[in-house]
Amino acid sequence: MEKKINCVKAWFKRPLGVVFFSAIIALFTLVAYHKPLLDYVADNVEGSGVVIILSFALLILVFDFMFAMLFVRLMRMVGRVIIALSLVLNATALYFVNSYEVLLTRDVMGNLFNTRVSEASGFLSVDMFIYIVLLGILPALYVLCRKVEYGSWGSLAKSVGGSLLGIVLLAVVNINNVLWIDRNATKIGALIMPWSYIANTARHFHKQKMLNREEIRLPDAVFSSEEPSLMVLIIGESARSANFSLYGYERETNPLLKNDSVKIYTARASATSTTQAVKAILDHKRVKELYEILPNYMYRNGVDVVWRTANWGEPPLHIEKYRNVPRLKELYPDADGRYDGILVEGLREEIEMSTACKTLIIIHTSTSHGPTYNKKYPVEFEKFAPVCNTVEMAKADRAELINAYDNTILYTDYLIHSVIEVLRGVDDRKCAMIYVSDHGESLGEGGVYMHGMVSASMAPKEQIEIPFIVWNGSDRELKELSEVGHYHTFHSVMDFLDMRSDFYNEEYSIFCAAACQSSQQSDL
Repeated sequence: MEKKINCVKAWFKRPLGVVFFSAIIALFTLVAYHKPLLDYVADNVEGSGVVIILSFALLILVFDFMFAMLFVRLMRMVGRVIIALSLVLNATALYFVNSYEVLLTRDVMGNLFNTRVSEASGFLSVDMFIYIVLLGILPALYVLCRKVEYGSWGSLAKSVGGSLLGIVLLAVVNINNVLWIDRNATKIGALIMPWSYIANTARHFHKQKMLNREEIRLPDAVFSSEEPSLMVLIIGESARSANFSLYGYERETNPLLKNDSVKIYTARASATSTTQAVKAILDHKRVKELYEILPNYMYRNGVDVVWRTANWGEPPLHIEKYRNVPRLKELYPDADGRYDGILVEGLREEIEMSTACKTLIIIHTSTSHGPTYNKKYPVEFEKFAPVCNTVEMAKADRAELINAYDNTILYTDYLIHSVIEVLRGVDDRKCAMIYVSDHGESLGEGGVYMHGMVSASMAPKEQIEIPFIVWNGSDRELKELSEVGHYHTFHSVMDFLDMRSDFYNEEYSIFCAAACQSSQQSDL
């Protein structure tokens, strides 16, 4: 045995040629990190998938070999450090792909960079540690410590040239698969390590750079009435309508709202990530360009705008009254900053202090964001038990997972009701409230958890079907609509605050116009 150990030590100490060294890295990268990609190709390829599966495997192998050669040969130890770091990041990314069925798209990377430390810590688990150690740190140490013979420049040229030729041949072989690859490019690109998170991180920051440029101004608004008006818009987080008893759920998750005379609409989210969805809620229509969003437009046109938030992924705000949790804790030191209840703290006083004719208050919650649903509500709202206490959702008891999630909906019911109670006490202006979630949530249906699918069109219904709840404390009647969406929010708020502009679309308002109101009254 000692002899064998000595042989291994001797082999390890013997310098390894850079070609063989790069081949080991490439092969390990393929085997360790790309099963989700190859599984996706195998499950979705049309006809015989052998050729395309082998092609993807060989393409990954050749690409990783070529880049490992270039990094190690040209940058020596610096290149090896970069490769080692990528292995650790690959292992971390693989954990999330396998555990939460997420795809490392631009929007997912954006959500990652917008996630607070307190939220990120909720994902820590034993399995995550095992992934990082076994598939990240240990191979990284091998890359850093293995002695390597760097070889000649001629050898490098031959290896890179051979790799490029191999890539061209693979492209030719798959010429008939171009359309299939194009249709699935987003998902495929989100599963290739490390290119998925590197490229999509770059795309995210490019998008942020574009977002931070000057907004395109919408046409100025005019007010058709000087009647004092107050609208409260509550943006929910990961709330799906299927778990609201208002929408027919068998459990009583809305015991307070059922007595609040609210109106519910069937609604669909336009995106499955917070960043995209919140922007859609605040946009006047689906646009690629950066137009003024709702709070910025309202503020510029003289509306008193207040933004209260316990969340992230928000577009650039150009308003005066921005209250995040740290700021709210300063204003209300006795409030519990662990839960979204702090967003309602001092709301009545905030309203009373507003001297403007028109007021818009936006409350951005985080109540149903996973995976730690059990930490999103105070203990008195744990009606459904036992609850899931693990972040490893795929291993959790599904009944316990749903219990914890349903408790977040129960707490959401309380938060919305609390806002309505405040509005009922306002007697010097007409009031209304809209609650709309950014997106829904998967709770294990089809093996999928949380949210963040590539696009709304591909997402399961659990991530798309959302609550849209309205409390109306004015004499304005509400339309009977078969379905609404995020883009109804902007025009509904404008309408309620008696604002008009060239871009205003009455069809996207949930409030009746005079003719509509007369028609509905005659029907009665």
